[in-house]
Amino acid sequence: MNADQQAPRYAIGIDLGTTHCALAYVDLQASEGEATSYGVLDIPQLTAPGAVEQAPLLPSFLYLPHTDELAAGDLTLPWGSTQDFAVGEFARTRGAQTSIRLVSSAKSWLSHAGVDRRAAILPNDAPPEVARISPLEASTRYLAHLRQAWDHAHPEALFDEQDVTITIPASFDPAARELTAEAARAAGYTSLTLLEEPQAALYNWIQNSGGRWRKEVKTGDIILVIDVGGGTSDFSLIAVLEREGQLELHRVAVGDHILLGGDNMDLTLAHVVARKLAAEGKQLDPWQMRALTYACRSAKESLLSDVALQAQAIVVPSRGSKLIGGTIRTELTQAEVQATLLEGFFPVVDASARPASRSRSGLTQLGLPYAQDAGVTRHLAALLGRQAGATAELPGFADKLNESASFLHPSAVLFNGGVFKSDILSQRTLATLNNWLNAEQAEPARVLTGADMDLAVARGAAYYGYVRRGQGVRIRGGTARAYYVAVESSMPAIPGFEPPVQALCIAPFGMEEGSEADLQTQEFGLVVGEPMHLRFFGSSVRRQDPLGTLLDFWQPDELQELGEIQATLPAEGRQAGEVVQVRLRALATDTGTLELTAVATQGDEHWKVAFDVRANS
Repeated sequence: MNADQQAPRYAIGIDLGTTHCALAYVDLQASEGEATSYGVLDIPQLTAPGAVEQAPLLPSFLYLPHTDELAAGDLTLPWGSTQDFAVGEFARTRGAQTSIRLVSSAKSWLSHAGVDRRAAILPNDAPPEVARISPLEASTRYLAHLRQAWDHAHPEALFDEQDVTITIPASFDPAARELTAEAARAAGYTSLTLLEEPQAALYNWIQNSGGRWRKEVKTGDIILVIDVGGGTSDFSLIAVLEREGQLELHRVAVGDHILLGGDNMDLTLAHVVARKLAAEGKQLDPWQMRALTYACRSAKESLLSDVALQAQAIVVPSRGSKLIGGTIRTELTQAEVQATLLEGFFPVVDASARPASRSRSGLTQLGLPYAQDAGVTRHLAALLGRQAGATAELPGFADKLNESASFLHPSAVLFNGGVFKSDILSQRTLATLNNWLNAEQAEPARVLTGADMDLAVARGAAYYGYVRRGQGVRIRGGTARAYYVAVESSMPAIPGFEPPVQALCIAPFGMEEGSEADLQTQEFGLVVGEPMHLRFFGSSVRRQDPLGTLLDFWQPDELQELGEIQATLPAEGRQAGEVVQVRLRALATDTGTLELTAVATQGDEHWKVAFDVRANS
């Protein structure tokens, strides 16, 4: 914000979700201490051609109609937009009928390192005649819609003048974080901060408690936030400490980036119904399978929200009698939904269970890298097992550490995400966790109640904007991972033998926002005018490695390779091909991204080192 700009009136929180977006706000002038004045924006959106309605949720769907499909004015929004696409409810319903023109799961594609996320690849299975857009552009359009909706509702307090926070999965790597920020800037956001979704959910729980949260948790508690939404399963562990007589929340670990959520469940239910139709001699083509998947999503939501409902009708449209002979009608039953989701996605397993993996075939369709194991409870067991000693260094936790524990023992659970709008699924998850705790003679975990599964993240993000201004209570923890760059060992060439690689820590675990780390122990030689490519690793378990640590060996599950980092040094003032000696500097920015800079060892030149978000080659 420029010095001549007024202080913001509102702290705005945006949940840029896989299946829904939402915008909430806190009135900074009407809030004090832990008593906040807040609300949720009703977002104008198309619900049918030429029809605009308001709703608190904006479905994260984008429809790309044929040029002759709609009449003039059918896509007009209240702010006079002349766009040739639709986002929101109309996009979702129209896309269910013509799915080859529907862009969905843009957020998941934005985090997919295996594709060029700036390239026009969505809808990924559209025929050549259908126009496509990039995951970055789709995200930009959702964010722009929210900005325009705010300005339409609040012309006296324009969006650009407010404090804005956008949420991301805790497991997003630096490239996905930077792309989210880039999409926001392209949507006209002049300033923003990124916040992890599980933290936002916990902030909302704190906000809703009106100060009572201090009576519901105590020093030594470990809060497990389980967020299963439309596209991802996101886990965070937050410890409750006491400093100077005050309770303090400290984020100690996050889970892996797991593409596993409601989308997977919808697809699974679609296959259940398809098998039932096949047994009746009715075969579906790929277009109808996509339509069936969207129909199963709606049926699933109805059946899980009303357990007394025994079945829900399913209608699969036809593209003509030559293909299948008319529209197909069937049903999805309550028993099918519960059996499929409980046993397939929330199985009762031991704490020692781990996600299964399989080798992929040599050829595969372009698509999202979904989790190979659908068991959310197995992924949860893996996280808690990896983090068994995560609290060992925290003040007040050393005497609480159970040396014989095979996993970290949560004492409280906060559920979030649309999947857990169903009590059946949250109760199964809690029962499985408490079985693990009981087997190790630990107290059962209790549930922190009061969350709004649809709006908690947006509301918590808005509250975080309020907290950043010195109010309320803040969750601390810094970066969720330590980051390393690969250094190839210098050795004579040996036929058939790759030089060993070491891992150099360039950003330690828990770097606080706004802090900077200069790597003085290692220099790199960069060629002017040519791109530098470096392999890049992250670790959520190596918590004690200081800046400059050089690892000769690590266990397979300690470091995970991330996207490459690259830099191109302009040849200004130097000869092409000249090698410049540089050191790396890491900055945990206030916006929630990690920024790397190559700094010349002689002179004051420096170059930003970007995370490579292009397609892997």
